Amino acid sequence: MKILFVTSEAMPFIRTGGLGDVAGALPKSFLKQGHDARVILPFYKDEIKSTFSNNFRFVGSTHINLSWRKQYCGVYEAVYDGITYYFVDNEYYFKRKGLYGHFDDGERFAFFSKAVLEVLKLIDFYPDVLHANDWHSALTPVFLDVFYREDERYENIKTVFTIHNIEFQGRFGTDLIQDVLGLPEDKVELVLNSGYVNYMKGGIECSNVVTTVSETYATEIMDPFYSYGLEGILSERSFKLHGVVNGIDTNLYDPSKDKALFVNYNKSTVADKKKENKKAICELLNLSYDDNRPMIAMVTRLAEQKGLDLVASVIDEIMTADVQMVVLGTGDWKYENLVKRVEEEYPTKFRGILQFSSDLASKLYGASDLFLMPSKFEPCGLSQMIAMTYGSIPIVRETGGLKDTVEAYNPEQKTGKGFTFKTYNCYDMLDAIWRAYACYHDKDNWNAVVENAMSGDYGWDASATKYLEIYKSI
Repeated sequence: MKILFVTSEAMPFIRTGGLGDVAGALPKSFLKQGHDARVILPFYKDEIKSTFSNNFRFVGSTHINLSWRKQYCGVYEAVYDGITYYFVDNEYYFKRKGLYGHFDDGERFAFFSKAVLEVLKLIDFYPDVLHANDWHSALTPVFLDVFYREDERYENIKTVFTIHNIEFQGRFGTDLIQDVLGLPEDKVELVLNSGYVNYMKGGIECSNVVTTVSETYATEIMDPFYSYGLEGILSERSFKLHGVVNGIDTNLYDPSKDKALFVNYNKSTVADKKKENKKAICELLNLSYDDNRPMIAMVTRLAEQKGLDLVASVIDEIMTADVQMVVLGTGDWKYENLVKRVEEEYPTKFRGILQFSSDLASKLYGASDLFLMPSKFEPCGLSQMIAMTYGSIPIVRETGGLKDTVEAYNPEQKTGKGFTFKTYNCYDMLDAIWRAYACYHDKDNWNAVVENAMSGDYGWDASATKYLEIYKSI
């Protein structure tokens, strides 16, 4: 099967979040199962890692008609780990600092979505399935249906659209319809929602199948609390909505060979080697080390979605216990200020690192005993799976992919991989923390939950198989 994965970011070239991880790992699983999977993304010349600069080969160029505009489009190619990556080049749109948040993002990603279809002629690759992701490429299925279906080279292409986070939908003013999209009048309704242009709505309408990144999230996004205004169209199109949980790259996230760790370990050596990692991170962060004191880690965006308001409400109560806590991440100023305040008040127990560092993230996964992830909503989440792989036991709210991947620990049957709570309430979260704290001091149960967590299969193969079943069904 020929598959083209359309994305705004992809590891190892450029990543800002989970989408980049998915786009880097899922196509490799397709390749491993014998399929011709390729990836196409924008060529962010100022952002893509310079270490790859010698790997790009210029393929050719064309022009994209975007309403009244005629814009240059170059195409570069690179092969990495057996996967062919194509890069859409236009310096006006993509030679900038940062991937997102520019005043003309609506125009930039409309250009990219249409360029994907024109580029097929240059690379002579017409996929069986075109798989678009999030709002940045949601218009590709729309443009395919509206402008390209009469060309016999495009008539049999099937489309899948994946919602990674429904909060970000690509909502813009209706002036874009004629000024940028150039849609005929009878097709305008495809992208209109609540008086705005909504790129994600267009992807939902025009794709053969809509997926999202966990089974629970597929149910949640039909509820107004989670849907950010798209519950109506999703309920009407629920017949084509599927949830497929993400995986992680188990070659990249492997405590037995992760070079960022102070000491590598596996399931059989975790009990001793994790202590060495914790001792080393305590030295690095100027914290005292005590083997009987559990370390709680958070590697997160500091935002309300991630449950920081719950943490803020009870952080002083958490600090009454004999625990250490380390928070790594950046985000909203009020939560960055909270982290600074807590560190000042509890200098021997708390560290806040207001940056993002993949090296420090790995070190925290390897050193921490518990991993706190009390999200208000979490489409899938990768951090909890990485944490379990490293033997850091997650404390999570039962929402989205957290519910689907973290089975609550049962001390009587010694089943489960973490500690969970249901309602979005700070004291329910605190109860889960205390249960985890008690388990840490019961070594029989603690060893069991660590064993369970590290024995889980968090790779992409099972999820890739489900995606391939969906592709075949259309």
